[in-house]
Amino acid sequence: MASRPTPQTAPQSLSDTREIRIVSHSTLFYWWPIWVLGFFMALWTMIENHRMAIVPEGSDLTVLRSTEKDVEYIMKVPGKVHTVNGKEVQPTRSLTHAVEESLKRNKQPPEPYEEPFKPRLSQASWMGPVFCVFLILVVFITNVPLRGLWSVIALISIALITVVLAFFGLWDDIFRNLSYLHIYINMAGYLTIATLLLMVWVVVVVFFDQQIYMVFTPGQLRVRTEIGGGETSYDTTGLVTEKHRDDLFRHWVLGLGSGDLTVKTSGAAGHTFTMPNVLFVGWKLKQIQEMMRDKPMVQG
Repeated sequence: MASRPTPQTAPQSLSDTREIRIVSHSTLFYWWPIWVLGFFMALWTMIENHRMAIVPEGSDLTVLRSTEKDVEYIMKVPGKVHTVNGKEVQPTRSLTHAVEESLKRNKQPPEPYEEPFKPRLSQASWMGPVFCVFLILVVFITNVPLRGLWSVIALISIALITVVLAFFGLWDDIFRNLSYLHIYINMAGYLTIATLLLMVWVVVVVFFDQQIYMVFTPGQLRVRTEIGGGETSYDTTGLVTEKHRDDLFRHWVLGLGSGDLTVKTSGAAGHTFTMPNVLFVGWKLKQIQEMMRDKPMVQG
């Protein structure tokens, strides 16, 4: 007796095994310009390598001697007398010169001794105000959404103010007055702010933001809406997706083309989910729509 042929199963299509993951990021993602700017300011300050002196009240600085290549100053500072290896530094000798002589004689650093000009600080007066302005702008943009018409009004207002100030020649006065605003941050300040913010940014974006997501597979949608919560599955039949990318400053300027995604499930117990701050939302939405058009193949 002839044996029956073994039934063959249809190969599984690529669309049946593919899944598209949508991750909702927190507003902290848009803070990347602050730590980038902080590292840039710190690098600028390090290249300049200017130092800051902290002196008590009543200090005075006068020119002792001036040449074409150099200027020698003398600083009168009220307070304690500097000593090197227990010997008082003479008024006609600099502290640095006395320390160098002590190192040559003793072959070891004098005790006690502390570098008088340690903090690195840029002489550019615009750096501190610019950093503060960028920080305030990022706080405003990430907390006050300007959608649709409001986004256009804000853009037109900024352009109009820029043109009017340039027409009346007021930009020079503004930058000159900003230079009188003494906001100085040393290199360690920029590095501390940028490094701590970068560490928090990486932890939130790479770990915590990944816990709130949607996963689209052929015929099924899995959703997790809170950190530590469970997944909920929905049928994709009659699913409606909608993209929101009308916040010019948050989505395009800071978000590099991000957007908000709204998903509505069908049926009597339909749900609406909003996933804010989705990266590459346009490209991912196109993939989702292509997947939903393809019917999952049934194995024979």
